[in-house]
Amino acid sequence: MTRTMNVAMIGGGFMGKAHAMAYAAMPMFFWPAPAIPHRKVVVDVTDGAAETARDRFGFDEASSDWRSVVTRPDIDVVDICTPNNVHAEIAIAAARAGKHIICEKPLARTVEEARAMTEAARAAGIIHMVAFNYRRTPAVALAKKFIDEGRIGRILNFRGTYLQDWSADENGPLSWRFQKRIAGSGTVGDIGTHVVDLAHYLVGPIAEVIAMTKTYVTTRPIQQGGVDKLGASEKSADAERAPVDVDDEVVSMLRFGNGAIGSLEATRNAWGRNNFITLEIHGTKGSIHFNYERRDELQVMFADDPADARGFRTIYTGPAHPYGGGLWPIPGLGIGYSETKIVECFDFFTAIATNRQPSPNFDDGLLTELVADALIRSGETGAWEKV
Repeated sequence: MTRTMNVAMIGGGFMGKAHAMAYAAMPMFFWPAPAIPHRKVVVDVTDGAAETARDRFGFDEASSDWRSVVTRPDIDVVDICTPNNVHAEIAIAAARAGKHIICEKPLARTVEEARAMTEAARAAGIIHMVAFNYRRTPAVALAKKFIDEGRIGRILNFRGTYLQDWSADENGPLSWRFQKRIAGSGTVGDIGTHVVDLAHYLVGPIAEVIAMTKTYVTTRPIQQGGVDKLGASEKSADAERAPVDVDDEVVSMLRFGNGAIGSLEATRNAWGRNNFITLEIHGTKGSIHFNYERRDELQVMFADDPADARGFRTIYTGPAHPYGGGLWPIPGLGIGYSETKIVECFDFFTAIATNRQPSPNFDDGLLTELVADALIRSGETGAWEKV
């Protein structure tokens, strides 16, 4: 009989919605499921917000006191979907209470916080995951399979981008993502870490960086009301403004531990780019290209193709590819952000069921935070910085 595991989800915003949906849907896609996630209790900043999240997301209970929830004996999993400033406190308390933990990215605001979280999780012997869901896109997992099989040979170069435009308007509100005391960093931590995670997943650890960072919009309108709003959702040209103290853009060259080189570019100020995550990897025997805005497709070129067939071909992911058997009956039906969260949920509960750490776990999240720290330091010094 499949085990049921009670989940306490801390945070009822957008990420809470995505995670709650995955808990409900995962057993429908991946059956028999490794475990059945039961939506036991959702926590938000006020009783009213928590009750709304309970009703909306299908949880049994609501609470505004995460401290009492994470120590409850009937809770098996703690899911952290909060702003970055409370990741460490919640995760350390949950680990000490012996709960398995999934934490939204980035793992923490600083290296020190990430290290404390990782040490607490190791000491507790619990399963832990960081929710870098884009590596769960089947086309990205297929790229990993080809690389591991040696299909493109030794990797020479990695190029990764994450471009958005939701903060390009200077009158977009002062979300917590623009405040260092809450977010830790700006574009580097918010979306640049996704590129770092993909680089680590597909190529290997980044050893050294040299970066430029830039803040384009130095003040933003103070938000009205208690709900955090991204820049695209509301414009407040006449509202009182407050300082932005994080980066809007990062551009970096990379050196990998295995000798490969590469580049990383991330910005939230690129008009016309919505969720433009791309990666291109060149090897001694071929190349791979992926664009998340066309996430059913993987572009591949193998050097041993016949001379009259050389060039990139398009593979449409489906049942023959990673996770495809659970998602589609035929290729090309299309996946979205939701499916990446469903796959993430499946991998997390599989890790719990088999007592094997998933990837990326807190150790991987700490390594990503070390790279983020090096990017920020290099942006200040203009020099190569070791990870």
